[in-house]
Amino acid sequence: MLQIKFGTDGWRGVIAREFTFENLSLVAQATMDYLTREGLSGKGLVVGYDRRFLSRQFAERVVEVAAGNNIRVFLTDDYAPTPAVSWAVRHLDAGAGVMITASHNPPVYNGFKIKENFGGSARPSTTRLVEEIVLANSANSRQIEEMPFAEALAQGVVELIDAKVEYFKQLAAYVDLDLIRKSGIPVASDPMYGAGCGCFPELLQGVAEIHGIENPGFGGQPPEPTEEHLAELSAMVRSGQYRLGLALDGDADRIGAVDETGEFFSSHRIFTVILRHLYERKGLRGGVVKTVSTTGMIDLLCQKYGLELYETPIGFKHICELMLDHDILMGGEESGGLGVKGHIPERDGILMGLLLLEAMAMTGKGLRRLLDETMDEIGHFHYRRNDIPIDNTSKQRLIDRLKTGGITTIASYPVVRENFRDGFKFIFADGSWLLIRPSGTEPLLRLYSESNDRAVVDALLKAGREIAGV
Repeated sequence: MLQIKFGTDGWRGVIAREFTFENLSLVAQATMDYLTREGLSGKGLVVGYDRRFLSRQFAERVVEVAAGNNIRVFLTDDYAPTPAVSWAVRHLDAGAGVMITASHNPPVYNGFKIKENFGGSARPSTTRLVEEIVLANSANSRQIEEMPFAEALAQGVVELIDAKVEYFKQLAAYVDLDLIRKSGIPVASDPMYGAGCGCFPELLQGVAEIHGIENPGFGGQPPEPTEEHLAELSAMVRSGQYRLGLALDGDADRIGAVDETGEFFSSHRIFTVILRHLYERKGLRGGVVKTVSTTGMIDLLCQKYGLELYETPIGFKHICELMLDHDILMGGEESGGLGVKGHIPERDGILMGLLLLEAMAMTGKGLRRLLDETMDEIGHFHYRRNDIPIDNTSKQRLIDRLKTGGITTIASYPVVRENFRDGFKFIFADGSWLLIRPSGTEPLLRLYSESNDRAVVDALLKAGREIAGV
């Protein structure tokens, strides 16, 4: 049997190879056993799914296993954004949620995300327990308890819900949609054929949406809102018809943007602009959480505002834990996952897009100008990430070698500090840094670098490849 391992957010695998109905049934049964052990099964389970190949059928299989375990299910009546499913868990006071999605991964993948009863990503302690239950169930030949989907529907064990209705009400309570509408900012959106299709146009009439049709192949590229995937959105803004482009990943919990010049506006910039907006214009306070691969601009803003800063490994589940245990204003990661106080401890690409629009509406300024005003105060930064294919054997050899330490200079720059919290981060005297990190979900090596000098970023990334031997 395949060993089930949850990564940065959920269990993912290639469809028909690792992510099969058989393996899904094992994970679903373990999840139901977990809910029963924790006394949560009586509160019901929310199940949602994205627009990937077989996602609806995989979701129905989860429903069958839940129903077989006498757990009431609230199933989304159509594809839905992950944050809408997470909000439904909170709104319905359900025991947990399951979202069938592989997020930003290539189209050959699908996945299984657990959302705990607080409406956020399952904590590491929870996913470890589910993994252990899978192993124990397999060792004990635990039977999969199930009820045919049609029977579960007929008996009323399953209730179909539109998760977006209450979720949209929450968004309208958090952001001043009337102000945004009155501002008349022309917006283009790219949901990348994913579960966020139709959301921005429904919330704000007049938004021009591309890539909204059903396409499980995602147009031949991963549904990840990064610069190389948003050329069409950038061209729309550069045409002069739009002042902002908003992009969502495959399940709409991550955000990407294009500023008024048509340039890609990274998650680091988005984090910086929204943090300032929350603090200065909405008057919110609290700590801030960032992952090891996130921009140093957040450190400087926290120093400016006197806010406590926490750093975690990559994966929003770590941010979620801190949001549950502390008064956190905002948490975010390099991949575009950002969450805020007063909502749910969860990434929400749709809410982040609305907050960007609210900042623009309140100031009458574009994203580039808002960022430049902040950078003029704290310094200008350049950031790049390279993703390099690497096989698991080479990946493990690299990890073993880097763990031994001993790297004192990279690209002629002396290393003044190391941070091996998640991956291998090398920090230099002027604040520049290089992070070498194997992906937790894909056969990739990720190299990250940031500096106030673009040439230094290029040199560090080149040196990172040399260190890794790729």
